[in-house]
Amino acid sequence: MDKEFSMLRNKEIVIGVTGGIAAYKTAELVRALTKKGASVHIVMTKNAMEFITPLTFQTLSGHPVIHETFELFAGSKIGHVALSDIADQMVIVPATANIIGKIANGIADDFLTTMVMATTVPILFVPSMNTKMWESRIVQENLQRLKEAGYDFMEPGIGDLACGAEGKGRLPTIEEILEKMEDIFTEKDLIGERILVTAGPTTEFIDPVRCITNRSSGKMGYAIAKIARRRGADVILITGKTYIELPRRDITIVEINTAHEMRNAVMEHYKNCSVIIKAAAVADFKCKNENYQKIKKHGTNSILSIELERNPDILAELGRLKGHRILIGFAAETDNIMEHAYEKLKQKNLDLIVANNIAKQGIGFGSDNNEVSIIDPKGNTKHVPILSKDEVANIILDSVKKVMKKRQRLKEDWY
Repeated sequence: MDKEFSMLRNKEIVIGVTGGIAAYKTAELVRALTKKGASVHIVMTKNAMEFITPLTFQTLSGHPVIHETFELFAGSKIGHVALSDIADQMVIVPATANIIGKIANGIADDFLTTMVMATTVPILFVPSMNTKMWESRIVQENLQRLKEAGYDFMEPGIGDLACGAEGKGRLPTIEEILEKMEDIFTEKDLIGERILVTAGPTTEFIDPVRCITNRSSGKMGYAIAKIARRRGADVILITGKTYIELPRRDITIVEINTAHEMRNAVMEHYKNCSVIIKAAAVADFKCKNENYQKIKKHGTNSILSIELERNPDILAELGRLKGHRILIGFAAETDNIMEHAYEKLKQKNLDLIVANNIAKQGIGFGSDNNEVSIIDPKGNTKHVPILSKDEVANIILDSVKKVMKKRQRLKEDWY
């Protein structure tokens, strides 16, 4: 399989490192960016070098680190101009109160601030500072000024700070920073759409200790939710219990346990959505009589029988109620994949179905990769080879866009 798909691959990224305690975390960001195939260039302020050495960044990035105001590139090229010419995106991390204030007020007295003034590429500020500094009136006014000038910002995290205080001011996680950087490079072709995504397993309780569930990790549904938001959609994610991080902070998250809880959540939210993508692995059956006390073992050879009853078929219900909405289902199969998937599509009145072979090693449940076939009501099929689930999510959403465009053409022809 090729290197992981990423909008950051082959991009020239300039990282501006300033004098905050979180500067050491920037080394992790540089490592993560190089793994995604980006070419990373580091610019450090004088204060940043009090926290971490240029040698660390040069080792991780493979490029010389710039920290002198009048540093030149090859030949006679002026450093800050030459670097801004090749950059695709610039990220200032950590963005201290000092650097935010200087740039907001047009001060360019070192290489980093001078480069900011000279560049036209997207610039992302990733703040990290003491809570009281973050909340101070002057910092908030400077932030507002920069936002109005078109710069991108991330909100700091909440938690324990290096100064011993607790509150807002922590550097966002590396994963969150990478996601925001990917976001900046992504075309916003789903603005105005509200997409409901279901993900993960449901859990049907036998007693307070035991349950019936399945192997779904939620990774495919989480990837769809993340990429849909990245492409500009408002996203509601209804999810069963998983062991993976929530995809983004700017997604509406509804956590559920049972199939009935998922059904209720879906029915509450679907009416305000234009697209519904049912990627969850909903249990078909539940215990007819749930035991509210732990079932005890009686003897070494005793046999326990559990009577099951059908859970609500959420997808079929949506198929009857969807109206003008686009409805996509998933078919996780082990045999006769295409036949079973197409039958499910027709029976449940779907606009698309995504079929995959869960018996195949290296894809599906728990894997970071997937291989699927996307089928429409006419039986047209698009096969997607083994790719990361993020890339599969992009392709699924591309198929959704085609359905939208087709409907728009039919509407225009009608009028």
